[in-house]
Amino acid sequence: MNPNNIIEVKDVSKSFPGVKALKHVSINFERGKVHGLVGENGAGKSTLIKILTGVYSLDSGVVDYAYQDRVLHIQNPLQARQYGISAAYQDLTVAKELSVGENFFLGKVPRNKLGFVDWNTMYQKASEVLEECHIVGVDPKKPIKSLTVSQQAMATIAKISNENANVVIFDEPTALLPNEDVDKLFEVIRAMVARGTSIIYISHRLEEVMAICDTVTVLKDGAVVDTVPASTLDVDKMVSMMVGRTIEEIYSIEHVTPGEEVLRVENLARGDVFENVSFSLRKGEILGFFGLVGSGRTEIMRCIFGADRRTAGDIYIYGKKAKISCVKDATNAKLGLVPEDRRNHGLALPLSVTANINMADYDSISTLGIVNRKQEEQRSREYIDRLNIKAYSGKQIVRNLSGGNQQKVVISKILAKGGEILIFDEPTIGVDVGAKKEIYLLIEELIQQGKSIILVSSYLPEVMGLCDRMVVMCEGRVSGEITKNKINEIGSEAAEELILKMASQNMGGAEFQ
Repeated sequence: MNPNNIIEVKDVSKSFPGVKALKHVSINFERGKVHGLVGENGAGKSTLIKILTGVYSLDSGVVDYAYQDRVLHIQNPLQARQYGISAAYQDLTVAKELSVGENFFLGKVPRNKLGFVDWNTMYQKASEVLEECHIVGVDPKKPIKSLTVSQQAMATIAKISNENANVVIFDEPTALLPNEDVDKLFEVIRAMVARGTSIIYISHRLEEVMAICDTVTVLKDGAVVDTVPASTLDVDKMVSMMVGRTIEEIYSIEHVTPGEEVLRVENLARGDVFENVSFSLRKGEILGFFGLVGSGRTEIMRCIFGADRRTAGDIYIYGKKAKISCVKDATNAKLGLVPEDRRNHGLALPLSVTANINMADYDSISTLGIVNRKQEEQRSREYIDRLNIKAYSGKQIVRNLSGGNQQKVVISKILAKGGEILIFDEPTIGVDVGAKKEIYLLIEELIQQGKSIILVSSYLPEVMGLCDRMVVMCEGRVSGEITKNKINEIGSEAAEELILKMASQNMGGAEFQ
C-alpha cells in the first residue's frame, strides 16, 4: 500500500437486485487531503461510502485502510468508528430529546470518581468545541431539538471535529446550512486537515467542491469517469463529465410573458421575525426570494400558506382579499407549498410513495370516507411517470428514496391537490445536477400551463438563473428588488455583488429594473 494513501479502493464492484451500483471502482484517498466525490444520484457515491464505513460488504475487489502501521479491512460500522472512520450525513442523526452536550458525548459520557455523570465537564467541553467552530448562540444544556436545522447541522459537524478521527466523510454537509455557515464549515475542515485528518467530501454544490477539495473523483452510473486535481477543473467541466450538459443549459428554461396579478401581499408581519413585507406575483411569473439566514424568507412563505399565524398584513388572490388562517384555507385558495424541510414537513417517511402523493387530496378519490384504491394507484402512477420518480413501484417506502426523488414526491403531492400559485422553498437542497434540471424543466412546464411560482433559495446562482424577478430580504424586511433584465444588463458578477449587498444591508426596498 502506498504510504501516501490512507484508503485504497481497488477494483470494487457491488450489486443489488436488478442494479449494479459499483463497477470496478478504483480510487486512492491521500492522507491529510480533501478528496471530493461528485456524481448524480445513482452514480454510486452512497454505496461507496457505505462500503468504506462497513455498512455494506463488497462483491469483489478490496478496500485497504491504513491504520497505525497496519492495513485493515473494515467489516462493520462499529469497527469503522473504532478505527477512526466517521461520517456526517445530510440527514441529521441526533438524539432530539437530549441536550447538545449529551449528543456530543453519546457512548462516551464523562464520569467523576464516584461513577456519576460529570455534567460540568460535559457541558464545558461541548461549549469549548462550539466556540472553536465559531458556532454562537448555542447553549450546550438545551435540547438539540430546540435549535434550528442549520444549528443542529453545525453542532453535529462540531461534534465530529472533536472526535479526532483519521478519516471523516462529509455527505452533503451544507445541504442544511445557510451560505454564511459554509465558511465556518470550511474552517472546521481545514483545521481537521491541519491535524492530519483525511476528508472525503460529497456535495452537489460544485462551487464548494472547487473551493475545499484537493482532488475530485467523478462517478457516473457506478463507474469512475476520472480522478483529477481540483485545480484543473471548473464547474462547467464537472457538470459535463457528470451529465453531458453545461451549467448554462442546466438553468436554461423557456419563460413566458407574465400576465395578470394573481397574488398581492401587503404589509405582512409576524412579531419580530419580519415586518412590512409587500410584493406581488403575476400569472406565469417566477418570483425569486433571496436572503441570508434570519432574513425571514421561509417564515414569510409559511405565513402566506397558513402554516404560521401572521400578526399583521393582508393577502389578495386574484384581486380579492383572502382569509388564510390555516393550511386548508391556503389549499382551498389554490396555494401550494413545497416546504424547506421536506423530511419533517413535506413527507410521511414511513408511508409509501402512493400514500404520500395522494395524502393532500384523498377527498376527491373517496366516497363516504372509503378510498377508491384504483384511482389512488392511477394518480400515483401518473405522477411517478410525469416527474420520473425513480421507485420500483408506488408501494416503495418514501424514506428509502434518494433526496431528489423524495423532493419529486413532495412536488407531486402539491400538484395532485391542484395548486395554481406554487411556493418552492429550497426545492433543490441535496438534489443532484440531473434531478435539479428535471425540477427546473417541471417549473418551466408549470409556468407554461399558466401557474405562478415563488422560488425561495439560499443558492444565489439558482435564483439568478431561473427567476424573472427577485425580492431580496434583509433582517425581516424587503431590502430590494431586481429584475432578470437588469441582471443581464449589468452582468452576473456585478448583479451577484449588488444582491449580496442588498441581503446584508437594508436598502429600503430599492428597485432595479
